[in-house]
Formats: sequence, C-alpha cells, structure tokens
Amino acid sequence: MNQQHTIQTEAELSGRGLFTGGPVHVRFLPAPADSGIVFVRRDQPQPVSIPARIDNLSKRARRTSLRNGTVSIETVEHCLAAIRGVGIDNLVVELDNAELPGVDGSSLPFVETLVHAGIVEQESPRRLIEITETVHVRDGDAELVAWPGTEKRLEIIYELNYGGEGYLPTQVHSFDLVDNQFVTEIAAARTFVFEHEVKQFHAAGLGTHLTYKDILVIGPHGPIENEFRYPNECVRHKILDLIGDLMLCGAPVCGKIYARKSGHNLNHELARKLLECAEREQLRKQLAAAPKYDIRAVQRLLPHRYPMLLVDRVIEVDGDRRAVGIKNVTINEPYFTGHYPRQPIMPGVLIIEAMAQLGGILMAQNLENTGKVAVLLSLDRVKFRKPAVPGDQLILEAESMRIKSRTGQVKCQARTDGELVAEAMIRFMLVDADPA
Repeated sequence: MNQQHTIQTEAELSGRGLFTGGPVHVRFLPAPADSGIVFVRRDQPQPVSIPARIDNLSKRARRTSLRNGTVSIETVEHCLAAIRGVGIDNLVVELDNAELPGVDGSSLPFVETLVHAGIVEQESPRRLIEITETVHVRDGDAELVAWPGTEKRLEIIYELNYGGEGYLPTQVHSFDLVDNQFVTEIAAARTFVFEHEVKQFHAAGLGTHLTYKDILVIGPHGPIENEFRYPNECVRHKILDLIGDLMLCGAPVCGKIYARKSGHNLNHELARKLLECAEREQLRKQLAAAPKYDIRAVQRLLPHRYPMLLVDRVIEVDGDRRAVGIKNVTINEPYFTGHYPRQPIMPGVLIIEAMAQLGGILMAQNLENTGKVAVLLSLDRVKFRKPAVPGDQLILEAESMRIKSRTGQVKCQARTDGELVAEAMIRFMLVDADPA
C-alpha cells in the first residue's frame, strides 16, 4: 500500500484501563492525510490533543504513555500496534479517561474495531521511515539492533529469555509484517505477568480489578486459570509491543530488527535513534538537492547585507509554516578577530540573529506580508546548548506559531551534526520596507 489510509466511519470501544482499572470509552475518528495518529482527552475542560510522537513520551514502568503538559494517556502501545498492523496512517483517538481500555490485554479488540469501521485510501503518498544504517541500543544484556532490510517491509526477530528468573523457556520468533500477518499471527497475543509480580502490582494499586481470567498470569506450571493462545504467546506479545512503540516515530518503520530481552524503555530508545537517523538522511538529501532559495534569492527577501547577512541558503520551505536554512560558519567571519583570538566561538547573539533572519524569510512566505520587514520584537525561552565554531554548518529551523497582520511568533532552533546548538521563541513586528 503506497497511499495513506484512514478509517471510513467512526468506531467505538469501551472497557477498563489495564493498570488503573478506570472505565473508559474510546471513539476512533477518520483524520485527514498527513495528520498522523492523535490521541485526544475529551474529559478535560478543553480537549487536549497528544500526537503519537516520541517527544510526547511520558516515562512509565511496563507501559507506553504520552503526555501534553499535565494531561497524560496511559498504555497506548496495543492500540498503536493495531493501527500499524492494519495499515492506518491517520486517525483521531478520543477517550474520556486517562488510560486506553486493556480489554483482553492484546491488540485484537482494537484491530476488530478498526477493520469494522472500514479502511479507506487517501490521496497523499505514505511516508515511511526506512532504516538506512545499523543502529544498536543496549541496556545490560538486553539489546535491539536495527539495520536496512527489504524496502517497505518490517521484519523482526525477537529472543525472549528470562534465564532463571521466570517460568518461561527461551522463546524465539521471527515475524514479517506484510499482508494480513499481524492480524493472524500477532494481534491476539496478550500481555502477561508472572505470579510473583501480581502482589507487587496490587501493592502499588495497579490492576486490582483483574482476575486470572482477565490477564495472562504465569506460574511455575504455566498459565493460572487460563490458557496460551499460541505456544509462544509471550514472545509474540513482545513483538506486538515493539511494533506499537515504534509508531512513536510518527510513521511506519521499515527494515530489519533483532530484539533480545528488550522492553518498552529500550524500544523507546530505538525509536529515538531511528528518528534521528531518518532526520539526518532527509537532511543529506536536502543538502544534495538544489536549494529552495540560493544566496541571491535570500538577498531579495532580506534587507541584511555584509557582515550581518547570516543565512547562506534556504533548503526547505513548507508554506508559511516551516523553513530550514543553512549558515556556514567560517574563520573569515569578522567577529572571530576578537571573539576569541585563541578560541574562536560564534557569538550567541549572532546565532539568534541567524535564526531570526530565517524566521523573517518564513514570514515573508505569507502574501499579506509582501513588502514588509520582520523586526525582532522580543525573545523568550532562549537556550544555548553547545558552541558553534569555524567549520560548523548551522542547520537553522523556523516553525511559525502565530502570524498576524502586524506581528508574528516563530519557534527557532539551530543544530550542527544533529546536536542542538541554540533555541528560542522569537516575536516579530512587521513594518513597511524602505522603498529606497
């Protein structure tokens, strides 16, 4: 499937949270192309949206949770795995409590609900995150290794090994996420706990509403008052969790992954690393392509001239929403004569100025601002993370937060080699350009 997909009609699912036990009602709604997966807490005084992105992750034990300010949504991984498994790219998930329903502890109820709603193709092409280099994350003897694989496919090999600490023998399972394989091989695999962990959870006030019939509890002789759905159901559920956690990259991940004893925390770390690799690959392609604005076009958009023109080219412009530009830092910059003679460092105020100039270019994309100059009005949340020195290439990013007829607010960042150098929230005042 090369196109994006969403659901055809609204769908609903109710239940109780797996950990909190709170009753919750969920509505799944169609979403426009390129909007991604967005969770919405409708029980708040004002609805709070939380996109399924790794930067919204809230650290929790044994589950994946998202947060926007003080509002969180718990245990999203089973739902996200179902969304990936049935090939949905854009979806709004509304709920009236803090945790998604645990239902039977698997992704199957979510899959059945979404399939019943109908899955429809959208006009925009599907965006994938192809693994283009080997990535390795490790925590003790747990590890994840990702490397390039067959285009547009995700292949996972998972080794579940508790050693002498659990009641399970080593389980190894290989899974290829193609066609309907997720629905038939992975979706029904349930979350599980060991018998000795139950008291720990109850002492922490978690899962007190569950019985042995509701959740897969494994004792010395196997499931207690329950049965395995697959002989190796536990390793299959670990694959399910990994698929769901990787959806926090914001798009389907494709490549090969080997997992050994990994849990949610390590899955999240891999998602971060893969997203960083994808951003670097995208930047490499942008740098190799013809710029959106070369220096002559930049000079037509900005009134600045030597030595204060601090944007060399613009490599990406997305309407008046986002722009990416380049500032090459060289030893020939005049300020390096005195800042500092033996340890040249680009003044932080000039990094801010470079970001502000890109923000001015971004605001100039709005036709209403033609013939106007963006003058810096105020700065907020300014932070410097590392110095910029001769030889660095500053990648400047500007994202519009609010643009009006006379003022604008832009969120800006500067990076070198993928590392954050500086960031700021910049407000502008738009004034008429000097006709001379």
